Amino acid sequence: MDKADFLLWSRKYDKSFGWQAQRERELGAKFRKAKALTCGDLAQVVEWKFKEEPEKKARILALVTRNDEATVDRLSSQALSIPSCEDAYRMNCLTLLEGVSPVLASVILAFFDPKQYGIIDVAVWKALLGNPPPNLLTTQNYLKLLLAMRKTAAKQNLDVRIIDKALYKKSLDESK
Repeated sequence: MDKADFLLWSRKYDKSFGWQAQRERELGAKFRKAKALTCGDLAQVVEWKFKEEPEKKARILALVTRNDEATVDRLSSQALSIPSCEDAYRMNCLTLLEGVSPVLASVILAFFDPKQYGIIDVAVWKALLGNPPPNLLTTQNYLKLLLAMRKTAAKQNLDVRIIDKALYKKSLDESK
């Protein structure tokens, strides 16, 4: 894929997932301004990620709502206030929150800084790195995928999230 392909598929993603794309922009702007999350923000991220999986959404919402406001503020502000080169630290701060897996942490970071972050996903892994490992959804694997997404983004002079959305949407359409 070249730059035009990535942009095309990213636009197709935004068109197909209009509600999610809009919510992503809104939450991202809020996170960048506040440099922290609230319990309500966490719940909205869960709602966004698991919109199509009601049982999983309910289970994870039950976990994230156990976090208290002060802890969410402290850990999220630590994660979002440090330099982006500290990817492992950012992930570790966010995954200390109850119910926040590496997947949800990657969503938060992608919303917060779409230039530097994408979301961990099996389709994106396959497109960039081949067959995924059996235990794909870990912080360590996210950091490997992030490196591959960033290399591709730098080569195409695009944001990491554009690469991520394009590869995800292309794989969805090809699997139909």
